[in-house]
Amino acid sequence: MKSLRPLLIILVIIGLIVTLFLTLAQKQNMVTVFEGNVVQKPIPMILNHYQDAECGMVIDELNYASQVVSADGKTWFFHDHGGMVKWLEERSFKDEAVIWVYGLKSKKWIDGRKAFYTRDEETPMFYGFGAYRDYQKNRITFKKMQEYTLRGETMINPS
Repeated sequence: MKSLRPLLIILVIIGLIVTLFLTLAQKQNMVTVFEGNVVQKPIPMILNHYQDAECGMVIDELNYASQVVSADGKTWFFHDHGGMVKWLEERSFKDEAVIWVYGLKSKKWIDGRKAFYTRDEETPMFYGFGAYRDYQKNRITFKKMQEYTLRGETMINPS
């Protein structure tokens, strides 16, 4: 019985956290998925109104935000490019999805697959990737950023 107590406590805590996130999302009318984006363009985001599809946190800044649009027009939102990559990897439409990332310099949505990324940004989930439209020394391609993310090479664990 004593060995079950810590497990039960952990399950109760997890249940409370999930309930809290769901309650907040319902009260604030949070958007987790936008449907009907058949033109596959970036959706203008209102801060504190969209929720990250990977971790459930509220998106309160655009600097590291991403959007993924499927062929049927569903759009998911993320507050860290690394979380978007991890989430997308598990989807059957990962290769066909349109990806939009917020450009740090341009302050506009740019094609995530054509963007170049830095690896040393202080991002919300510490993946460390900032997006830019143009190539410069020490910026990497989407494919390289994807590889680093999926291998776990992030700001927390750079190698």
